[in-house]
Amino acid sequence: MAAVIGAERRELLLGRLEEHGVIRLEEAAAELGVSTMTVRRDLEALEREGVVVRVRGGAVATVKAQSFDERQAVDDLAKSEIARKAADLVPASGAIALDASSTSAHLLAQVRSVTDLVIATNSAHNHARARSVHGARAVLLGGELEPRTDSFVGPVACAAAALFNYDRFFTSASAADLERGTSETIVEEGQVKREMARAARETVLLITSAKLGQHATAAGLPWSSIDIVVTELDPADPLLDPLRPLVELR
Repeated sequence: MAAVIGAERRELLLGRLEEHGVIRLEEAAAELGVSTMTVRRDLEALEREGVVVRVRGGAVATVKAQSFDERQAVDDLAKSEIARKAADLVPASGAIALDASSTSAHLLAQVRSVTDLVIATNSAHNHARARSVHGARAVLLGGELEPRTDSFVGPVACAAAALFNYDRFFTSASAADLERGTSETIVEEGQVKREMARAARETVLLITSAKLGQHATAAGLPWSSIDIVVTELDPADPLLDPLRPLVELR
């Protein structure tokens, strides 16, 4: 495309960020018809505004609480690939837990039919999707509705989450880094997820690569609580090398 300037260029970069969840330096420069140095300066300006966080090779969005609809619109292709790869981890019977993430919603879209499976979630959106799975019993874990994320949290949600013995807990996260494990934008989100993980035989982290190496303000799950990590990347991708000693990669 023809080169663009100033504020218009930064708006295009933010549009790319909203769609893909990440700005990759080389790709953005080629698309905008400018040098990588120009894009780097734009990213520096956006970081000063608190809109992005620069990472190696580009930038990601500042981690903040978002509604289900806002999250669902970001990185759709990556989430669909993650769901496709994780679908065979969903058992036909028993019980599973799902968090309130849009990535878990993509996973539910891949599950057409089960024999006798309890699907428990703290998300009204994911509960509605679970009800459409033939042969499943959908359970909504109640509690206090957190309007910033459209999820149910608090002591009631935590107590309800602990009532089942899950074969697997499928969860995403706001961010994940090697030192801290996963992290969330809201403390109460992490509390419910830890209860689900404690009640599960295995925990499966469904996470886009743009969230790796990042951290949010509230603690989520330590790596010792996570058994399998599914990303949109090939499991052999060097970006995943730091995780190999810790978890199974898919």
